[in-house]
Amino acid sequence: MQLSMPRFDQGSVLVVGDVMLDRYWQGDTGRVSPEAPVPVVNVQATDDRPGGASNVAMNIAALGAAANLAGLVGNDDAAASLLDSLSSVGVNCLFTTVADKPTITKLRVVSRQQQLLRMDFEKPFSEQDSASLSHSLSLDGVQVLLLSDYAKGSLQHCQSLIASARKKKIPVLVDPKGHDFERYRGATLLTPNLSEFEAVVGSCQSEAELVSKGQDLLNNLELDALLITRGEQGMTLLQANKEGELHLPAKAREVFDVTGAGDTVIAVLAASIAAGSDLPMAVGLANVAAGMVVAKLGTATISAPELRQAVAAGQEVECGVVNEEQLVLSLQAARARGEKLVFTNGCFDILHAGHVGYLADARELGNRLIVAINSDESVSRLKGPSRPINPVDRRMAVLAGLSAVDWVLSFPDDTPERLLELIQPDVLVKGGDYSEEQVVGWEIVKGYGGEVKVLSFFDNCSTTAIVEKVIADADKPA
Repeated sequence: MQLSMPRFDQGSVLVVGDVMLDRYWQGDTGRVSPEAPVPVVNVQATDDRPGGASNVAMNIAALGAAANLAGLVGNDDAAASLLDSLSSVGVNCLFTTVADKPTITKLRVVSRQQQLLRMDFEKPFSEQDSASLSHSLSLDGVQVLLLSDYAKGSLQHCQSLIASARKKKIPVLVDPKGHDFERYRGATLLTPNLSEFEAVVGSCQSEAELVSKGQDLLNNLELDALLITRGEQGMTLLQANKEGELHLPAKAREVFDVTGAGDTVIAVLAASIAAGSDLPMAVGLANVAAGMVVAKLGTATISAPELRQAVAAGQEVECGVVNEEQLVLSLQAARARGEKLVFTNGCFDILHAGHVGYLADARELGNRLIVAINSDESVSRLKGPSRPINPVDRRMAVLAGLSAVDWVLSFPDDTPERLLELIQPDVLVKGGDYSEEQVVGWEIVKGYGGEVKVLSFFDNCSTTAIVEKVIADADKPA
């Protein structure tokens, strides 16, 4: 499935949930307090940032969609700060003030990029507070209702909101919390992360078990769909009355900070659906956005131009970093489409021009290219204790970014023979100066009727030669 960008400016989303203020006090510390063994921070800067459901609304506004935010706040400066910050980026705030409760605030004291202390200012909201919020809302003109639950009490009456929205045929998306999802019964889509999902259904030891338990949850709660976000293993979408699952591999990048990634996912989902995208397309866009936001420091948003650029440069949504079970499922679908599968393997410790040209040529031998890379332990056994230079997650991230590569996975063995027997590619490719009979696994591939091809590396490059040159240059006198 190729992604396409919707007109976000034609969508309108109402976010209801736990609004929060993330407050930061930052400064230097150079001494210990004489009153107690604690550092003294000379506060030099303060920073207020919308958090929780507020961050979800900011993400929607950053995409260009109409973002409306409803939640419970106190009659205090934190609420005023939130209102100022959110209004300045186009979020329409529909706050319900609870006079005897503070706006939920998380104050962090930071020195030299290190968090020294966090103080939380909050009191649980009551059922009456939650009911007041729900009764104050109108769904007129709303295209998507998004419930952002951080278990702070704002959504204790979410069933009435879900029922009202479904009566008006408005999709309801829920970012859930807790060990009981019963209160979300009848929602259109739930987006738990893997740990939240397993806290409800139990541990999942395989893809098949995850899908089976997910389908049971769908049926029991009368949901239309369930999206399980799985970190480095991507996302899995299950839909009612549809067999099988849609798995989207993670769009691998260097991960700096996962803060707020879930907010970005559900915000892009809601804005995309409000703008007319179908669910698989919306999930594909959210997957791309998640890969972008974890490469940013702190709570961050993704703008429509950023997402458009990533979509224009990206691969199909089903491609990327996968595990073995996910690859097998993807290959079944590829074979059903009549696609020719090409396989190669190696350490790919330092990606160089020779690798890039070789992989591009390998891709030309079929419709899809699978690259299997040795795990860190395997590389050490093959190349010595000083290798690999780059850990497996970085090696996979770089390879997944190449347009020639469709799927990347790692394997713990010293040879790819077990993998070849499992996936049985149409073509096995190896780079270097070999005969076919010298390629590891050639007899397996030939045995089931596959092809074996040997391609030359470009420019006489090799990782070992690069490493040796770096070491030699480092030993030269200055």
